[in-house]
Amino acid sequence: MIVKRQYLKSKPVCKVTFQVSAKAKHIALVGEFNGWNEASTPMKKTKEGVFSVSLELESGCEHQYRYLLDGSKWVNDENADKSVLTPFGNENSVIVL
Repeated sequence: MIVKRQYLKSKPVCKVTFQVSAKAKHIALVGEFNGWNEASTPMKKTKEGVFSVSLELESGCEHQYRYLLDGSKWVNDENADKSVLTPFGNENSVIVL
């Protein structure tokens, strides 16, 4: 899993590209930024077999997220800036911008 950041000078946002290499048919990026909506941010599979999606997220904030593989398997990002415990007893990945 790779997260690339590009801070924009023209506005207080950061263009973040999330990339996941996994054996799955579909992967969705799910997080606070899309209301934890499982259908809101599908990732696209590249020719190289890597799933990718780019978003503009507010700078100066922390954003919690997870990946949802094939609609049933939740996966955290082992390269996240940090993780936080949820009220459900699992952890969410966090990106700090």
